[in-house]
Amino acid sequence: MSPRVLVTHRLPAGADEALDPAWEVWPGDGPMPRHELLRAVGDVEGLLCMLVDSIDAELIAAAPKLRAISQMAVGVDNIDLEAATAARIPVGHTPGVLTETTADTAFALLAAATRRLPEGRDDLMAGRVGEWDPDYLLGGDLWGTTLGIVGMGRIGRAIARRATFGFDMRVLYTSRGPKELPFPAEKVSLPELLARADHVVLAAALTPDTRHMIDAGALARMRDGATLVNIARGGLIDHDALTEEARRGRLRIALDVTEPEPLPADHPLLHLPNVLVVPHLGSASVSTRRAMAQMAIENLEAALAGRPMPACANPEVFT
Repeated sequence: MSPRVLVTHRLPAGADEALDPAWEVWPGDGPMPRHELLRAVGDVEGLLCMLVDSIDAELIAAAPKLRAISQMAVGVDNIDLEAATAARIPVGHTPGVLTETTADTAFALLAAATRRLPEGRDDLMAGRVGEWDPDYLLGGDLWGTTLGIVGMGRIGRAIARRATFGFDMRVLYTSRGPKELPFPAEKVSLPELLARADHVVLAAALTPDTRHMIDAGALARMRDGATLVNIARGGLIDHDALTEEARRGRLRIALDVTEPEPLPADHPLLHLPNVLVVPHLGSASVSTRRAMAQMAIENLEAALAGRPMPACANPEVFT
C-alpha cells in the first residue's frame, strides 16, 4: 500500500497535477485548522505543510508513523527542527526557486515606499490632488544611494546584485561570516549598517538570535528619511517599537511580512501614510509558486522512497 500522505493546503493552480492521487489534500479554504491537523496525523507517514502550520513537538509526538515533513517555503521557523531531528524525521524546504521573485518584491516595495507611491494613490482616491506642484510628495532616490542588506544569503545576494548593477547603489551587509561576492559590498556590524544606509532590507532567517533584532534601539539608529523593507519574517522586527517609530514619520516603511500575520485591520501600521504593508506576496508569482510546490513534492517523494531529500533543512538525519 502507498504511504498515507497529508497535504495541509490546496496547492497553486496546476501544481496539484503533480500530486500522487492517493495523497490526501485538506479540502477547506485556507490552512488546515490546528485541531483537525492534530487529529489527522496519527497514522500519517508523510506531511506536506505550509509556513502557517505549526509543526511543533506536540504535533510530531502525535504522529508516531511520520517519516517525512516537506514544507512549501524556504524558512522553517514554524517547524520544531530539534524535535523532528530527534525523531529522525527529515524536513524538506524550497530554497533557490523563489530567490529571484522575492528579490523583485524587495525592490518593488523599496521603490514604492521611497518614492511615496501609496501616498499618491491615496491622495488621488480621496480627491486631494490639485494642479501639479513641484513640492508635492517629494521622496527619496534609489540610484546612487547606500543599501544595507541584513542577511546575505541567496535572496540577499539577489537583492545586492540588482542594487549594484541596476541602480549603482553602494551595498553594506551583515552576515555571520564574510562572503565571496561577485560585486563590491562591505560587511559591517548591524549598528553601523543602520547608521550608514539610506535604505535597509531585511533578508535574514528568523532564529532565536534574530528575533526582534530590529527593536527600538535599532530603529533609532536609522537615518532620517531612510527606508526599511522586510521581505523575510515578521518576527525580525519588534512591531510595538516599529509602530511608535512609524508614528514619528521619520522613516518610510514597507513590510511584506508582519507579526502577527496578517495584521488585524485596525492595527495602526495599516493606517499610517509612511507605511506600506502587503500580505506576504514575496514569492507570489505563478511560476515561482508552482516551482515551490514541485520541489516540496519531490522532497517528500524522495524521503518516503528512502532517498535523501533534494533540499533538506536537517540533512544530519540521513547520516
